[in-house]
Amino acid sequence: MRYLVTLRVDAQPEGPPPAELMEAIMELGRQATESGALLDQSGLAPSSEGARVEVSGGRLAVTDGPFAEAKELISYALYEVRSKEEAVEWATRFVRLHRDLWPGWEGQADVLRLFGPQDFAPPAP
Repeated sequence: MRYLVTLRVDAQPEGPPPAELMEAIMELGRQATESGALLDQSGLAPSSEGARVEVSGGRLAVTDGPFAEAKELISYALYEVRSKEEAVEWATRFVRLHRDLWPGWEGQADVLRLFGPQDFAPPAP
């Protein structure tokens, strides 16, 4: 099963993340890649560099960022794992690094299963 994990930040100290945190993130990424679980990951540019395309009331609108949400989406990771619990474990390890190595950082990770071909198979006769 594939899971997309997104990371949102609620609050963080001024300045860049500590070097110790970045080293720990790289090590966790190495472990996840070597285990075969991690397929892709990346940090995301601020929403001020993005745009939103939406439909509301039958009208299509494009709005340049930044977006009004207080929680900025800052990164994602794509995992191929055996269960939701395994995806949650990888996400927990990642968020725990932030808690432990960047005092004052607050945020959340969403763990979302991606649909695959099996989810759209025709019903058995």
